[in-house]
Amino acid sequence: MSFFYKIFNFKKAHLPNSKKFLVVGLGNIGSKYKMTRHNIGFEIVDYLSNKEKLPFETFKLVEKTILQKKGKKIVLIKPNTYMNLSGKSVKYWMNKEKIPIENILVITDDLNLPFGKLRIRSKGSSGGHNGLKNIEEILGSQNYPRLRFGINNKEKNKNKVDFVLNKWNEIEKKSLEDYLSESCEIILSFIFNGIQNTMNKFN
Repeated sequence: MSFFYKIFNFKKAHLPNSKKFLVVGLGNIGSKYKMTRHNIGFEIVDYLSNKEKLPFETFKLVEKTILQKKGKKIVLIKPNTYMNLSGKSVKYWMNKEKIPIENILVITDDLNLPFGKLRIRSKGSSGGHNGLKNIEEILGSQNYPRLRFGINNKEKNKNKVDFVLNKWNEIEKKSLEDYLSESCEIILSFIFNGIQNTMNKFN
């Protein structure tokens, strides 16, 4: 076996796998945060995993499950590091699974969007969101796809921290499942149709 053949195969073995994707739902662990606005990332990946009948299991830094679909390996994770340290989990599983940054989709709440408004982007700033801010710091880049779920109910006078950590109100609950379903459509479109086509269709 030639030296160049060995080098070629070594590089090939260590290349990121374009058939692998990392879908990260952001939130906080613990029963007191369940069904709160800030945990919509958890709710969305839970909805997708339940739909596919895939249970989450505890692994290093995360709750994780794997969806195999149409030749793609989709690693779904919920960081257990709490929101403000989400980047540690993302970086670890991105490296462990050898997933390129463009194949990562981070799902988060957004106070600046109306309730239920969904917006997917290929990159961007954290917009003041602590989870995104930490991911940006750990990855050293803003160039990762993200799906934002609007949670703003126009009550501008409310304390922002209290608002995001409170549970959905009765009006929000009535339409929440429709938005969760649409979020899963966007996730699968991102994986099978690409970021540009998905932005064109859903934004």
